[in-house]
Amino acid sequence: MSPTDVIAWLLDTDPALRWQVERDLLDAPPQQWEATRARIPQEGFGAALLEKQDPDGQWAGGAFFPKGFFEDPANQGLPGQPWTATTWTLTTLREWGMDPAPLIERDTAALLAKNSHWEYDETLPYWGGEVDCCINAMTLANGLWLGADVESLATWFVEHRLPDGGWNCEWGNGSVRSSFHSTLNALRALLIHEQVTGGTEATRAARASGEEYLLKRQLTRRLSTGEIVGPWVDHFLYPPRHIYSALRALDHFRLAGQRDPRMEEAAQMVRDAQQDDGTWLQQKVLPGQVWFEIDVPEGEPSTWLTFEALRVLRWWNEG
Repeated sequence: MSPTDVIAWLLDTDPALRWQVERDLLDAPPQQWEATRARIPQEGFGAALLEKQDPDGQWAGGAFFPKGFFEDPANQGLPGQPWTATTWTLTTLREWGMDPAPLIERDTAALLAKNSHWEYDETLPYWGGEVDCCINAMTLANGLWLGADVESLATWFVEHRLPDGGWNCEWGNGSVRSSFHSTLNALRALLIHEQVTGGTEATRAARASGEEYLLKRQLTRRLSTGEIVGPWVDHFLYPPRHIYSALRALDHFRLAGQRDPRMEEAAQMVRDAQQDDGTWLQQKVLPGQVWFEIDVPEGEPSTWLTFEALRVLRWWNEG
């Protein structure tokens, strides 16, 4: 494709993606992209996910896993995990930029407070979170989006930061070293908390330390050996779920308005993944049950990844 063809290709997509192309790549006037964004709950992917909501406010009858998932022998040993339950669906709708008004009108936050509990420990209320950093990060961000009281979760991240400055979902199993995955997910949530509430001195300090944890490692490498941290760092996928990549890390710093020379290798990884026709390929698809497919199979040009990569590189190059 020529560059013009790539933009036309990106515009010929679901409103959940198209409005972002209009705003972030084309600098369209607000009335244009706002009108496109307003279509998310009315048509396409957004409307389809809203239709799947249960009367009790959940999706698939569960907080993080579908209801009865662990009791069904057919689910044992399956690759991956299902991506249909409440937390994953709310996260998807929020990350698409959907106005939460339709969910607020359904009193979703209150319904979840009443009806949803974590599979890890069914005594734990939904908006109180559980023990997993990545789950709590999504819950904090989703709660802020829906207007739930999740301030205790912001404090949780301050209290569970590890000595090296980041977070690890395996802290409960004794891990004392941070994880790229967990740290990025925590940072994304803390940034949203700061944008919505202004944050506290403690949460702002926690975010700064987590960002420095990644920057010390150039977003890509082990601090101890200098080796690339893992094969996933330059393998881009959509939806990314909880998976770390150089692209996702750069996008966090874009949203935070923070550039640093130590990000250059990550930016080069994004450049190197661009195909001759100007697109980026889907490099992995996480296994597991979905409501419906949002993007293309592995190895095919991805509109979502192409948009995200072009947006990140535009931001980086302008700096």
